[in-house]
Amino acid sequence: MHDNILWFTSTPLPEYLREALAKGELSRAELLIKNALASSTGLQKLKLEFELDKISRWRLEFPYTLEEAYEVLKKDVPDLKLEEMGELLAKGCIDSTVIDDEPRVLKRFAANAFWLCPDLKARRRRIVDERDRVARLALKSRAELVVNRGRSVGGGHVLPLQYRVRATLRLRKGAVPCGEEVRVWIPLPRVSGLHPEVRILRAEPKPKRIAAEDHQQRTVYFELPSEDGEVCCTLEYEFISRGFHVDVDPRNTGVDEGSDVYVEYTRERVPHMVFTPYLKELASRIVGDEKNPYFKVKRIWDWITRNIRYTYARDYALYDCIAEYVARERRGDCGMQAILFITLCRIAGVPARWESGWYMNPIRHGMHDWAQFYIEPYGWLYADPSFGSFRHGEEWRNSFYLGSIEGYRLASNIEVSTPFDPPKTHFRSDPVDSQRGEVEWSGGNLYYDKWDFDLEIMSVENLEADLE
Repeated sequence: MHDNILWFTSTPLPEYLREALAKGELSRAELLIKNALASSTGLQKLKLEFELDKISRWRLEFPYTLEEAYEVLKKDVPDLKLEEMGELLAKGCIDSTVIDDEPRVLKRFAANAFWLCPDLKARRRRIVDERDRVARLALKSRAELVVNRGRSVGGGHVLPLQYRVRATLRLRKGAVPCGEEVRVWIPLPRVSGLHPEVRILRAEPKPKRIAAEDHQQRTVYFELPSEDGEVCCTLEYEFISRGFHVDVDPRNTGVDEGSDVYVEYTRERVPHMVFTPYLKELASRIVGDEKNPYFKVKRIWDWITRNIRYTYARDYALYDCIAEYVARERRGDCGMQAILFITLCRIAGVPARWESGWYMNPIRHGMHDWAQFYIEPYGWLYADPSFGSFRHGEEWRNSFYLGSIEGYRLASNIEVSTPFDPPKTHFRSDPVDSQRGEVEWSGGNLYYDKWDFDLEIMSVENLEADLE
């Protein structure tokens, strides 16, 4: 059993197929792959099957023609003219690709356009949602409380919150034939320093398996028939989430290069945490002649939080190497920024790893990824580069999110691309992370367009009454 479900992706493709894919000739590539599969075996067959799966993802991720994208964008920019779309495309404001000789536009292009082009953002018609302001205030207040309490106890995990949540996964009608068995995986928080207690309260139907408390991508697994073509799984659970802060003395830090932690968390992990020549040269420029491991991390942190712009991403399966893409393009979402941070730290000889799940602000919550780095004698410290970006315009974020975390978190994952328990038979919808769950049947994987997932915060209890 490989510990990385993407272990095969370094297998090279035939030149004629690489060329067709690079040109966006997806229909031609699809035929070429199907013909090649008839005589392929082993790694080559697995690689071809993955490329065939990716072709369907390209089409789903880029659903709009330029004219259709114009209609979408005009809802937010009423004075937008159709002839401007070509200009915006040329300036890099609109994320697009070419599929079968036709320009196609990314599903989430509009939000990216406003981030990438301030002139367009200034023309945007936008309703200000008061909940956004309240959520920001709640976050800052919580971070301040965590710092103060952490200092008062000499550092560590503090200020526990008890969350009760309900996760629901529901197949859309017609996703599978009636009576077929469906296999479902729903993420569950790992037991860790961040989450010392996790307790399932209700599960419908009864799960077939609950992964171990420390599984790297923890899930609850269900098997059930699609009666009348419908499938629904519900999971309610409680978990404690704690903030973390410690005042680090950089003069008193080190890394034991003989430790198991060092060996495991300074290695490459294909395809997205690879030490390419470009990334090694970048890490060398950023770190320079610095020898202190904490200051190495600080230099990497400063470079990412000053230079990388947040933008929505396409399906992670559609990137060859996420770390290099973010470094070259100077953009990426939370998980992509975390992967670049981890990769540069590892190249610089500092152990670093993934952590992900959901950001659980009681006002607004959503899927989120971040990182950790290991410095002795402090152990694992947190790093959330997208939250710590200078582009937020809030100075406190940059200092707090290098080392600390506020505790508005649900962390199900501590590694990328690791097999579930039990493992999936078919390719995963998200072969890197696990936040919404996964679904498959005998006919293959069921992608996100076949089902819906909802995570509801039912209650958040402050377990320290003196903060009321």
